[in-house]
Amino acid sequence: MNDVPGRSFQIRAFMFFVLLTLGAGVFGWVLGGISGYGDVAKPPLALPGKVFVLAWIVLHALIGVAAYLVWNANDIDGGRVLRLYLVQLALGSLWLFFFLRLKWRLFSFFWALLLLAVASLVMTGFKYIRKPAYLLTIPYFAWNIYLAYLNLGVYLLN
Repeated sequence: MNDVPGRSFQIRAFMFFVLLTLGAGVFGWVLGGISGYGDVAKPPLALPGKVFVLAWIVLHALIGVAAYLVWNANDIDGGRVLRLYLVQLALGSLWLFFFLRLKWRLFSFFWALLLLAVASLVMTGFKYIRKPAYLLTIPYFAWNIYLAYLNLGVYLLN
């Protein structure tokens, strides 16, 4: 599991993974826009839009660090898990597009479930390669459960 020696800390690779992940989040916000959230009836526990932006930044930074830790582990399965991680980033960006821009609320809910499924696979892969990477993905996974709840609530109320 963790018997393969990792590489030494590499700042360029670290910055690459964090900036790539943050960039995917920014791309999703640009693609989806943020205006679609303020105009809808929201379920209980809905947070203000500004909290979403802050949470998104922190959570994307955490999973970017997690991806770096997996890459840095130099594990034979790291490449496969990191490719799945890239799929997860794309699914997250597209969820914003479907939910906010196109307002496909029910479709977005099922898309969010797909995102959760892929995120759980990524978490599992991270767990077996680097446990700290797995632990860093838990808040992101929990946030996506919350987003699926919010998505379904918005669909039902509107």
